[in-house]
Amino acid sequence: MRFLKTLFWVLLAVCLTIFAMRNWHDVAIALWGNLEADIKLPVLLLLVFLLGLLPTWLVQRARIWTLARRLDSSERNRLATPAAEPLPVEEPAP
Repeated sequence: MRFLKTLFWVLLAVCLTIFAMRNWHDVAIALWGNLEADIKLPVLLLLVFLLGLLPTWLVQRARIWTLARRLDSSERNRLATPAAEPLPVEEPAP
């Protein structure tokens, strides 16, 4: 199974490399006013991908932070309250 996983990532890397090599063209981006930026197409696609990934990553980090904070609070409350003493066992009457 590990071999298939490695093979998948290698094939994906090769495909992305071939795509980048074949599309290594300048793309003009109109910013504001008369300002234009020339950027290579694969670099632009990578930047857009990372920019789209950012909100999902931030939501995930916020959720992990919230859960960790709730877990710490729960642990502190559990350690702060004393354990209940066991009730004395009554012996049956003879």
